[in-house]
Amino acid sequence: MKKEFTLDLKNINVIVDELKNIINDDIIVILRGDLASGKTTLVKNYVKALGLDDLVTSPTFSLQSVYSNDIYHYDIYNKTLEEFIALGMLEEFEKSGVHFVEWGDEKLQNLLIDYGYNVILVEIEKSDNKRLYKINA
Repeated sequence: MKKEFTLDLKNINVIVDELKNIINDDIIVILRGDLASGKTTLVKNYVKALGLDDLVTSPTFSLQSVYSNDIYHYDIYNKTLEEFIALGMLEEFEKSGVHFVEWGDEKLQNLLIDYGYNVILVEIEKSDNKRLYKINA
């Protein structure tokens, strides 16, 4: 399933609602987009839409954050796939829940699919005050 949405940030709930409809219990959501395209903002609004009050920030330096109800958030901007695996992070995906991975590249996506994980790709392109969200589930 492929869907596209062009939204301003005031209407980010549209993409969040779409994700809530397609995300099941155990899934990995790879988020791709340029710096400041809104990857962390999307995770923040998803967590908020679930009625949770966790503080959501980019885990750039910690690599992983865990939020209520088994929501995992990774930022692998400055890590190669090999480094990610060497740190034991691949095993984290075995935990039940929703895993959001910022900056996951095609190599990681293909590896996860080969291992049998459910993977959704969300690409975000920014232009002016709007974002183009492309969901490939």
